[in-house]
Amino acid sequence: MNHGPHDNLSQVFHLDVSPGSTESAGVPATPAQEITDLLRQMVVAQDRQNELLEDLMEQMNAGQRQRAAELGQWKEANPVLARRCRIAAEALGQVQTEFIENVTHEINDNHENMMEGEFVLNEFVDRFGPRLAHLNGVLQLLSQLSSVPGHHH
Repeated sequence: MNHGPHDNLSQVFHLDVSPGSTESAGVPATPAQEITDLLRQMVVAQDRQNELLEDLMEQMNAGQRQRAAELGQWKEANPVLARRCRIAAEALGQVQTEFIENVTHEINDNHENMMEGEFVLNEFVDRFGPRLAHLNGVLQLLSQLSSVPGHHH
């Protein structure tokens, strides 16, 4: 199916609520028939939405399986480096713990000044934000590269 994303949404959320949509052969529909028809249309739309969500989940799962397979192949091809990554991740985890300890002291000591003045808050973010973000990124990468194939953290 090569429809644009708006085509799928219009199919999912289209309900025919025009007057007389349930009329057949010129016989007006009763309110109960109209409600029944609307409910049927809603069920069809919900079924289509569920199908689209299932397709989306399958695509996401396929991507995750592919990534896991590639990571497993890398670890098999680089077992020594994978072990070094595990050791480095553990060491960097200790560094991160110490760094977070310092960040929490800074926050607890200066939170009132941070709330009162934007300068103090900006200085704090500039001082700790980039290092914390980069440290987290490196630690996450090392952890992914060092995990044992078949095991999840």
